[in-house]
Amino acid sequence: MQLFYFRVTEAVSKDITAQVTRRTNMLNNYLAKINWEDILGKIFMTILSIVLLSIFFLIVNWLGKIVIRRSFKRTRKNEHLTSNRLNTIFTLSLNIFHYCILFFYFYAVLSAIGIPVGTLLAGAGIASVALGLGAQGFVTDVVTGFFILLEQQFDVGDEVKIGTISGTIRAIGLRTTQITDYDGTLHYVPNRNITIVSNLSRNDMRALIDIYFDPNSDIAAMSSIIERVNHELAPKYTEITRGPTFLGTVENSNGSLSLRVIIYTKNGAQLNIQRIFLAAYLDQLTKAGFKIKTSPLNLTTAS
Repeated sequence: MQLFYFRVTEAVSKDITAQVTRRTNMLNNYLAKINWEDILGKIFMTILSIVLLSIFFLIVNWLGKIVIRRSFKRTRKNEHLTSNRLNTIFTLSLNIFHYCILFFYFYAVLSAIGIPVGTLLAGAGIASVALGLGAQGFVTDVVTGFFILLEQQFDVGDEVKIGTISGTIRAIGLRTTQITDYDGTLHYVPNRNITIVSNLSRNDMRALIDIYFDPNSDIAAMSSIIERVNHELAPKYTEITRGPTFLGTVENSNGSLSLRVIIYTKNGAQLNIQRIFLAAYLDQLTKAGFKIKTSPLNLTTAS
């Protein structure tokens, strides 16, 4: 019985050994037929092609941006377009150039790897599937951005309010608009999400100054001092577009009296001009011996 078991075990072992040997020989023969030198050569050439293509497109990108910057530098000297409009066209040109470089770079890399990009794009519905899955939002962004530029809704440097975001336009691209918030935060807003735009930079802004006084004061003398301050300060500030206009005595809703001055300034300068002129009024009126009443408004900061 033991002899029989030993012979069966020996036969099975020989059979397994023969199968393993046969499969090993098949694998060795298969590996021996592979032209490793040719494969490694192709891998090396592919990597070298990708590296050279990357260097080439980096150089093209660098030179293209230099050409665009120099072209717009000359345009700023010769054309009569506003600075904000030129900055808008400049950033958009850089954006379009960037996308073109990326498109041709990836096309060249895929071609170097051996992927038939042209065949894929012209293949059975692949382009339409791509548009349906991911490119639809991109197309909407591009179309919306085109109409924003066409209608000149805003330019680079404009102060705007878009939805809940307020700040300065930093860049306008094919897909997104960049807005720098007043606290320094940089917002990237997809163009398709821009529905209502409040542009704060297209019109002059008003600085309203009220000087509250005692009704028993010499109003004529106070008015003369205010007019003199206006005459001295106004020429010093190019931000002022109209005024200062002295409206005289006005009655406020709470029954108090004030001397009112209105100054129109460029956007963003109204608060600074308001502070400067108000400080000058108070300084000169106080030196002349007039008692200035405080504003009835009580502005406090919530804690």
